[in-house]
Amino acid sequence: MQQEQRPGRRTLLGAAAALGAGAVVAGGAAAPAVAAPSGTDRAGHAGHGGSYKDLPKPTVIGHRGGSGYRPEHTLGSYQFALDNGADVIEQDVVPTKDGHLVCRHENDITGTTDVASRPEFASRKTTKTVDGEAHTGWFTEDFTLAELKTLRAKERIPATRGHNTLYDGRWQVPTLEEVLKWADEQGRKRGRRIWLHIETKHPTYFRKAGLGLEERLAKLLRRYGRSGRNSHTFLQSFEPGSLQRLNRLGVDCPKVLLLDDLNTRPWDFVEAKDPRTVADLITPKGLKWVTGFAQGIGPWLNLIIPRDKNDKLTKPTTLVRDAHAAGLILHPYTMRNENSFLPADFRRGTDPNAYGDVFGAFKTYFATGIDGIFSDNCDTAALARADFVRG
Repeated sequence: MQQEQRPGRRTLLGAAAALGAGAVVAGGAAAPAVAAPSGTDRAGHAGHGGSYKDLPKPTVIGHRGGSGYRPEHTLGSYQFALDNGADVIEQDVVPTKDGHLVCRHENDITGTTDVASRPEFASRKTTKTVDGEAHTGWFTEDFTLAELKTLRAKERIPATRGHNTLYDGRWQVPTLEEVLKWADEQGRKRGRRIWLHIETKHPTYFRKAGLGLEERLAKLLRRYGRSGRNSHTFLQSFEPGSLQRLNRLGVDCPKVLLLDDLNTRPWDFVEAKDPRTVADLITPKGLKWVTGFAQGIGPWLNLIIPRDKNDKLTKPTTLVRDAHAAGLILHPYTMRNENSFLPADFRRGTDPNAYGDVFGAFKTYFATGIDGIFSDNCDTAALARADFVRG
């Protein structure tokens, strides 16, 4: 999510739960892809709840998998999330130089792979401007898939998620196709389809670079029977134009427009000189416009309940009520267990890496009526949901 790239919004983790149980598989081979009817996998399993309306509420979405416990966007992270309470598992997709979609939160892979230690790629280090911000490092679009596959994934923030560094080097950067095969394989084992939540990252930037995401994504979704309305797949983006393009390509999955802070503008709006900000999009008029191409919104949590200058929660906004009135669901982001990410009301002790009163925070957010939530700690979120549902 874009919001989490800002300074001061980095995740912190140091609890023993980071070594929690959960089988991890390498996510290997599957039969050649054959398109399946909407709502079934390639083994013919009908699945449970092909409509997003049938998901448990509030829905637990494994943010970048189980990234509180395993390096993000790896098959190990996705497996942990599936094994430990996530109803839906998120993938962010960016392209390689030769047009393959891979799962990374950003195209800058400096912090999530071992590329900086690889002398054969030292000359690839560069500075690029992505959505108006300069970044220096190594980027997926400068590597072929074969080159990228020589790298190993690692923990993005080792100083704060030290336990996750145990798994540095264990997994490669997965392609989206490998994840789709993994999801099919896991679905066959469980007798149900696995829900995914796929984000197109920086779609305008990549289209201008000749690496448009939407056509490639649509092709893969069709190949794996995930392009239909009840195909157990959400599609999300911070850019309305990306979701609109997917609609024009005939991809009928439920779509979620991600929303950053109030004064920000989607990057495709910036490029098109559209003056509207997120503040405009969350008005009743703006939300009605969103219903023309999406079924939900994914707002930053501070749009649900703002924080004051002391980082304490204030009064909830009307966003949940207004979005529901427009017929939209809400999947806000992101809940984490660490003090540094929690509102000040729920921090415990002075260690920013320690867990705070996460259950109290979940209860407060769930009480607003949100339909789901992205969480790095899906096991905690699932327990909090159980508590909330029991009352």
